[in-house]
Amino acid sequence: MKLDMITDWKEVTTFPSFEEESLYWETHQIHPSLLNEALYRSSSTESTTISLRIDPRMLARIKRIAGQRYLNYQSMIKQWLAERLEKELEGR
Repeated sequence: MKLDMITDWKEVTTFPSFEEESLYWETHQIHPSLLNEALYRSSSTESTTISLRIDPRMLARIKRIAGQRYLNYQSMIKQWLAERLEKELEGR
């Protein structure tokens, strides 16, 4: 039986019961790139601060999207960059 591949953490939901969660994981599996991301995500002590000039309207839109997702906008930007980097590296 082929399992449905989870490629984004947003696809994993909360379950009302252990039984429902168990049934879900019988038909789904997490893509290895997500597991690698979780294992190799650098800690805040290993990060480097940068300056980035960005159009104020674009930043406002980014902040609005992040707010709708209950995320810090800087964390969301880092997540977007990490996802894009993964796609770029897959293409090599």
